[in-house]
Amino acid sequence: MRVHTGQPVPPVEFTPDAVTLLRFGAVTRNAHRIHYDTGFARSEGLEGPVVMAQLHGCLMHRAAMAFAGPGGRVLEVEWQNRAPALAGERLVVSGTVGAVDPATGRVTLDLVEHGGRGDVVCCRGRAVVLME
Repeated sequence: MRVHTGQPVPPVEFTPDAVTLLRFGAVTRNAHRIHYDTGFARSEGLEGPVVMAQLHGCLMHRAAMAFAGPGGRVLEVEWQNRAPALAGERLVVSGTVGAVDPATGRVTLDLVEHGGRGDVVCCRGRAVVLME
């Protein structure tokens, strides 16, 4: 695939429900109650159970891997959370190609994740992929 700066990164969508958050918390050993206990999350000032940071990172990785395609590799992923996302909200990661290094085949993707509450930016990130 021919890649150029400014090229869109196709969106990756995911809607985590309460069961997904519980299971993801179990496999990542994240048992904080704000991710599965509605009453506790509300007592902490949140609207309900929130998506954990690592799940946002997984979605960034998924978008990068989808862009890299078969034979490609994700070399780096980084992100910063900006706003909470709640269980049941649709999350969409998209972005653009920020840089291309033709000598190494490395492509830097500038990524953003929007949540379901009025197009809120939940996190911003960057990924470096190796295109084959």
